Amino acid sequence: MSSQTWLTQEAADRLAAELANLETEGRTEVIKKIEAARAEGDLKENGGYHAARDEQGKIEARIRQLKQMLENATIGAPPASADGVVGAGMVVSAIVAGDEMRFLLGSREIATDDLNVYSEKSPLGSAVLGAKIGDKVSYTLPNGKSISVEILGAEFFA
Repeated sequence: MSSQTWLTQEAADRLAAELANLETEGRTEVIKKIEAARAEGDLKENGGYHAARDEQGKIEARIRQLKQMLENATIGAPPASADGVVGAGMVVSAIVAGDEMRFLLGSREIATDDLNVYSEKSPLGSAVLGAKIGDKVSYTLPNGKSISVEILGAEFFA
């Protein structure tokens, strides 16, 4: 099952450009590296060959990730009003375990500044998703400790 991602037009353009580069120049470069390493002979003990194959795998995985993200993304300007409800693509101000923090709820792909980013599927993300300004929610850490969160504000990331 795929998940919906909200992206600004700028982030979508940046990711599309990365995808185009990986599908053309990125693949071409790694294929040249593989061919050069093959020409050296014995592939079992050829570190350059294995490194190039690993790089090829990483490029192909990133291509699949970018394609999936762009195919399932909602691209464009966010709604004019968030109605105070926390959702994906929003910068959330909250008091988490007694400390005030600001973070982006969504994908690291849209973040362009030094904001911390939490997925909607993370414990913190799923706790605040759908909460309203003023709501107090909590989530449980893997060690069993409960963390309280008070929502102070939520605005769309621009």
